[in-house]
Amino acid sequence: MISVEHLTKRYGRHTVVDDVSFDCEPGTVTGFLGSNGAGKSTTMRMICGFTRPTGGVARVEGVDYRRLPNPGRRVGLLLDAGAQHPGRTGRETLRVSADTMGVPRRRVDECLDQVGLNAVAARRRVRAYSWGMRQRLGLAQALLGDPRVLILDEPANGLDPEGIYWMRGLLRDFADRGGTVLLSSHLLREVEAVADRLVVIGAGRVVAQGSREELLAGTGTLVRARDLEALRAALGRAGLPVRAGTDGGLLVGAEPGSVGQTAADDGVPLLELRPAESAGLEQIFLSLTAGDSVREAVT
Repeated sequence: MISVEHLTKRYGRHTVVDDVSFDCEPGTVTGFLGSNGAGKSTTMRMICGFTRPTGGVARVEGVDYRRLPNPGRRVGLLLDAGAQHPGRTGRETLRVSADTMGVPRRRVDECLDQVGLNAVAARRRVRAYSWGMRQRLGLAQALLGDPRVLILDEPANGLDPEGIYWMRGLLRDFADRGGTVLLSSHLLREVEAVADRLVVIGAGRVVAQGSREELLAGTGTLVRARDLEALRAALGRAGLPVRAGTDGGLLVGAEPGSVGQTAADDGVPLLELRPAESAGLEQIFLSLTAGDSVREAVT
């Protein structure tokens, strides 16, 4: 179980994470989605105690992560696959972690096998690993303590399509056995197939959360017109919520009939009018996160 309540992080006048709240339940995979710089990594670092929040609290299994005894046995982390000693072999990396956590060394070979790093790869120095191999080693390290919770920041980066498919299966199996998974990504398709719930963050704030079906339900109308500014003005005067779409159109928080009638009343010819649900979750995700600026590396 992961509980995030009103997490906020400011650096001077710059707000990186703004009043973020969500829960991750046992037996589920939660996809934490947003464009690069949206605040995903900072939020995850606050959950794990590596970054002190300006406001709000986060709990893992009911307590502050920093108060967990031997946290690697309860929570598996992969926040940066590059943060591994380049001079150690893959097996040495896991043995050091196993000794630190008090895990039997047999778990090293079990986890190497679980993530698909064979004996040859296990003997190689980490500096010779591809990024995809480092991700696999990081996953092995996260799984080493047989935790009940996994917190993974962009774990599919560097994996080929086969590797991404493999990772989805591994995480789905972990959750199906009662585990809790929080998985961040800036690419919807990486997590859509495996996630039970989605939390979408944009410009440091949660802009949507729920299951795929919940996010698609009642998402409004996609509309395009040759004179987009006239259409936006007409919708604004009618009090209809509007945000930019990703294909030169607008996403309106109202039924197609209301949108069409508003445009007709103001004499704005339409080029396209359709329920937003027909565009699929990817269109909704891109619309929700449109306009996010790429922030500093702290996010």
